[in-house]
Amino acid sequence: MADLLNIGLSGLAASKNSLTVTGHNIANVSTPGFSRQETQNATRLPQFSGAGYVGSGVSTANIRRIASELLVSQLRSATSLDSQLANYRSQIEQIDSLLANSQTGITPGLQKFFSAVQVAAEDPGSVAGRQLLLSEAQGLAKRFNTVYEQLDKQNSFVNQQLVAVTDKVNRFAESIAQYNDAIALAKANGKEPNDLLDAREEVMRQLSELVGINAVEQDDGAMNIFVGSGQPLVVGTTAAKLSATPSREDPSKFNVNFISGSSTQDVTSLLTGSGGEIGGLLQFRAEVLDETYNSLGRLSIAIADRVNDQLGQGIDLRGQPGAELFRSVNDPLAARLRVLAQPANTGTGQLDLTITDSSQLTLSDYEFEVTATGYTVRRLSDQSAVSSGALPAIPGSITFDGVSLNLQSGTFNVGDQFTLQPTRRGATDIARQLDQADQLAFAGPGKGEATITNSGNGTLGPVKLTSGPSPIVISQLTGATGFFGAGGISLTFDAGTNQLTLAGSGSGAGFVPGGATTAITPGQTNTLTVSDGTYTFEFTLSGVPQTADTFRLNFNANGVSNNLNGLELVGLQSKATIGVDPLAPNTTGASFTDGYGDLVERVGTLTSQARINNEASQIILKQAADNRDSLSAVNLDEEAANLVQFQQYYQAAAQLIQVARSTFDTLIGTFR
Repeated sequence: MADLLNIGLSGLAASKNSLTVTGHNIANVSTPGFSRQETQNATRLPQFSGAGYVGSGVSTANIRRIASELLVSQLRSATSLDSQLANYRSQIEQIDSLLANSQTGITPGLQKFFSAVQVAAEDPGSVAGRQLLLSEAQGLAKRFNTVYEQLDKQNSFVNQQLVAVTDKVNRFAESIAQYNDAIALAKANGKEPNDLLDAREEVMRQLSELVGINAVEQDDGAMNIFVGSGQPLVVGTTAAKLSATPSREDPSKFNVNFISGSSTQDVTSLLTGSGGEIGGLLQFRAEVLDETYNSLGRLSIAIADRVNDQLGQGIDLRGQPGAELFRSVNDPLAARLRVLAQPANTGTGQLDLTITDSSQLTLSDYEFEVTATGYTVRRLSDQSAVSSGALPAIPGSITFDGVSLNLQSGTFNVGDQFTLQPTRRGATDIARQLDQADQLAFAGPGKGEATITNSGNGTLGPVKLTSGPSPIVISQLTGATGFFGAGGISLTFDAGTNQLTLAGSGSGAGFVPGGATTAITPGQTNTLTVSDGTYTFEFTLSGVPQTADTFRLNFNANGVSNNLNGLELVGLQSKATIGVDPLAPNTTGASFTDGYGDLVERVGTLTSQARINNEASQIILKQAADNRDSLSAVNLDEEAANLVQFQQYYQAAAQLIQVARSTFDTLIGTFR
């Protein structure tokens, strides 16, 4: 009877274990990362009798965790991808809304500014029109400043998030290392610590939300975690760290460093777009934020530079060259802030960066490095060397891509590096500085008129300055040695030869091309150019002049009713002034409006693609979670059925014990 009793007891124990495991599953139905478990039973060793081997019952051989490493690995990867794309989308949608919004975007400000230029140019003597232009210039500059401030806030948020997320990564890495230690100890008895494995897997899943990871299991059950290009974040029971600190190239941006022992490695480029929240933030900064900074900066620099330059080629109501409407793009402070010395430099060199041609500015930052043979300037967007050679004598300069790098003073040692940012701060540096409306130079510096005694009907068109310094120098245009000379330049027509002869004491006494005489066609509009190499003026002669008819070109001394320069300002709105290729200046480049439109379109396209990608990643994540849950998640209906089943097993085993007892009692009773 003892064997029958033991068999019943073994059945009770096995059924009890099955009921306990089922209850454990039910209790953890909503525990994140929990994998359902099941008991695996095995028969006990049978006993030999004369009739053969008689079974001795059942025992619980193992409690198995229902999980697939392939499915959980797919879930980690899908989680990492979705987190990256969700964070990228969240950030870029803010930029898209900022740039495209009519209240915060640049386009409305540009339109109002050039509308005010048009109004002022149509009536250059109107003080109200000039005041309106000053007001709209202030508004345009403030729009740039406001957008820059918002970009700066977003950059600060990215920095703060990188600090917060790397701290979380470090806590999770330390937790995984501790789980590795506990799991290795628990597995020493030959059995799997199921709940510890689930807990570690959940921490790994949470870690994958923060950074892309690769996991490799050791023989002792410990899980090694790698990030980036294979940097070991967790190896066995040892955890390395990530940290977010100001970049040595640009302290306004935080880079991510991998710290293992006393070794520190910058892994920013390795983690960019590699998954998780860190990958999404770094990808957003590299693809969108930095380029938006530079694109807006280039646009604001181009506007300030070209408007100031054009005003400098005109005459104001005081009879003086036009003053700058916006703060100079080569303001000394702005020029210095475009150069960032790296902390490891050993020299004392001082540099600044000035704009030489705003139309040739790119969207890239640069790196200036002192080498053993001289220097190298590298464009960071494509890592190409744009200038190299022997280091110039100090003070000296290096020109490239529309800028001049000016070596001012100090010493430059081999290995010294400087980050050059020609356009990054442009949108915050722009400001209206002119506050006197009568200093707006709408008049052109040249004028032309026909002699009233002429017998023909020849007419001179406006005398436009097509090239010259900005601001113009009045002494170079007036006086005996000036362009127009003391009495101006006279033009005399000869109907017999259809020749126009130029005469005067000034430096501008010569047609281009042709010297002092040039042929014209009476009855047509003839475009003529006069130049002395420094100043070039263009005008037209139309109608039919007669022999001895004369015309005169002269300096526009007051310029009150002249709006030639104002019209040139209006023309800047549609002129290609951004991104002009010096090798093809007539076929490349974009206008102010088109330049900003290109930025809005690019960001809008990236935003749309980010939404599509994120929606797709959400589907992929759901599928991965469903696949994992279909195998590992607790199904209450199934567990309820198991409860009934194992309860019946338990009752049957109890009944077997009752039978054994009854049989034993009967057997004992026969000997009484």
